[in-house]
Formats: sequence, C-alpha cells, structure tokens
Amino acid sequence: MAAPKRVLMVAPTPYFLDRGCHVQIYEVARSQQLNGNDVAIVTYHLGRDVGAIPTYRIPPIPWYRKQSAGPSWHKLYLDVLLMARTLQVARRYRPHIIHAHLHEGAAIALPIARLLGVPLVLDLQGSLVGELVNHGFVQQQGALFHGFRAIERQIIARVDGILMWSYVSEALQRMFDFDPAKVFPVDYGVDLERFRPYPRDQLADLYTRLGIPRERLLVVYLGVLSDYQGVDLLLEAIPDIVRACPDAHFLLMGYPNEEHYRSRARALGIADHVTLPGRIDYARAARYLSLGDVAVSAKLTPMEGNGKLLNYMACGLPTVAFDLPGNLTTLADAGVYAPTGDGAALATQIIALLRDPARRRDLGRRAHLRAEQRFSWRSIGVTINQMYDTLLARKATGARSDTVAPPSETVPVKD
Repeated sequence: MAAPKRVLMVAPTPYFLDRGCHVQIYEVARSQQLNGNDVAIVTYHLGRDVGAIPTYRIPPIPWYRKQSAGPSWHKLYLDVLLMARTLQVARRYRPHIIHAHLHEGAAIALPIARLLGVPLVLDLQGSLVGELVNHGFVQQQGALFHGFRAIERQIIARVDGILMWSYVSEALQRMFDFDPAKVFPVDYGVDLERFRPYPRDQLADLYTRLGIPRERLLVVYLGVLSDYQGVDLLLEAIPDIVRACPDAHFLLMGYPNEEHYRSRARALGIADHVTLPGRIDYARAARYLSLGDVAVSAKLTPMEGNGKLLNYMACGLPTVAFDLPGNLTTLADAGVYAPTGDGAALATQIIALLRDPARRRDLGRRAHLRAEQRFSWRSIGVTINQMYDTLLARKATGARSDTVAPPSETVPVKD
C-alpha cells in the first residue's frame, strides 16, 4: 500500500450544501480517507461541515449569502480571501498534494502549490466557460466568453494533473487540447452504503409528510431546479404524461426556484400531480428517492457532470434521460433515452415505463448491479490515490527534499 499523504482540497463554493458538486467534493475527500490519506478542505464561509473531514473557512462576509449554484462577481474578492486562507492552512498543514475543485480552485491554488513545491490536481467537473453560459453569466461567443475561455486554457495548461471524469471527458476533449500525460480518466462514484433501495413499507412517514397518495406512480427528480437542468422542459411534458397515465405523480426535489416552479405547475394545470418539497438533506436523499417508480433527468448540457444518475442507479431506479454522451456512458443499457431537448420524446419514454412494471423492475435491477460493479467510491478512491502517487513521483525528479514533511509525520493545523 502507498504511503499515506496529506491532501489539501480547495473548494471555491459554499460547501457543504445538498447539491451534486458538493456531494462529489465530499465523496472524493472521503474516498481518500478510506485509502489512509489525511484530507483537509478549505472553502467559503457559507455551508456546513459534514463527516470527519477538517474544514477551514474564510472569514464571514455578512452581505454575501448566495447558496445557489452559479457564478457571481462577488466571487472575485471571495477567492482572494480563499487564497489567503489556503496559504495560511497550507503553511501549517504542509500538504503533499493540493487537490483543487473547479477551475477557480486551481487558479487559487496554483501560486501556493508552486511556493510549496507540491503537485496541483485540477478536479475537472466541467467547463468553466460552459458553466458561465449555462447560467446566463456570459453570452456565447461574446467578448467575455472568449476572455474566460482563454483563462480556462491557461489554468488547464499550468496544473500538474487533471482528474477527468468520464461523464464530461468527450465534450471537454473536443473543446481543449489536453496534454495526455496530465489527464487521469476516472469514473464518477456513488456511496453504495448510503444510497440503496429502501422498502416501501419503511417510507410511510414520507408519504404522509409529502401528502402524496400511495396509489400514485411516482416519477422522481433530485437536483438543482433550473432551466439548464431541463426542469422547465420536464414540467411542460407532464400534462401529456398525466393524460396518458392519470395516476402519475412527479416528486421534483431540490432548490432553488421552488416557488417559481410551483407557480408554473399551477399555470399548466398539473399542481395536483407535482410536489416540490425543496432541499433534501443528502443523508436522507436515498429514502426519498426510494419512493420513485421511475427517475428522470432532463439535463441539457454536456459540459457538466450528472451525478444524480448514479444515485438513481444505486437506489435501483429505472431512469429516463436525454442521450448526452455522459448519460450514455453512465447508464449504458440500464437507461432509457430520448433525443436531447425533445420534451415530447421524453414524455413518451416516461409513459412507456410507467405502463410496464416488468421492464421497470428489470431496468432497476440492472442499474443497481451496474452501480455496484463499476461505480463504487472505494475502488475509484484507489485510482485517485494512484494518480497522487504518479504526480508525486514525477515531481520528485526536480523537487527539493525539504519541500514537504515526511508522510509519517503528523502536522496539525491550528486556528
């Protein structure tokens, strides 16, 4: 077994909140603890600590309370504070490797990694400019678009290693000319102990809390409630689904914009068939998902991950999604697909599954088996740890011996 390492993770986000990006940060950190590594996270002032992972935060900024996903000009000064906090923690923690989440994290960590003489990993969950376009922050092919794309290229060129998640690799490889020696392909993972099917007879409290009749066939969604996640398109498809399957009910879980989508459901005349309970605690998500007969993801962009699919699979849910490359890679023959952006086709596939309980059972069984065989964080964590060892070996050729403390030495951080 490789020697234990101290891994400092930089997360330029209000970690932890109950959404996919944060779940991935937590699970990657936890996977390294399972591999015997010591992990610490540096992040914004907002959010909450989860698990037994030391988390260090920037000073409170009273006027900044944004917890939803997406960019903000305020992050310019938040990231300056995060850089200062990262340097403060790093000088005491003396990491062997810095693992930066998102492009911002890599930009923040780059001068610190160079100062300490340690490798810097970019955990590439998607495209920086792609996210900015998805959230309406910049216009496609505008001046800001090209400016941020140039910054993205510079960040990619300067890091020592890139953790390339399978669900975004095809789209990103088309956009950027990656140095193959830097790229470490990895499948996304799911916590199979936390996410598992729960028997319906153990979920009576949730039916009562949500006010959903038990005879309904439930289509579940868990994720960010936004247009680029396809929630608007999904809502517009529901009237056709309900006409074909009057006992269908949609449990759309997540945030923000819950009230907006409740109003939209009322306007479409489907309020009696749609429940929007808001944010679902990550620790309870599997029980809520287990209410479902079918799961759906109408996400429209190939530039970001779609980790919710793994949670659906681990809970044994037959899943309908668009035919994005990442979705096809993740679900394979355990998924049901519609052409991307085609709401009518999405509705047709959902209706067909709701009418076919035998097919639902078969797809759910195959999905759960695929999650167990391919997407366990325990095995993926080994792959990430091997990447660390490869980068450390490369760095050692030109690194001074005194840049990091010996792996066996414990160096606590004190606030």
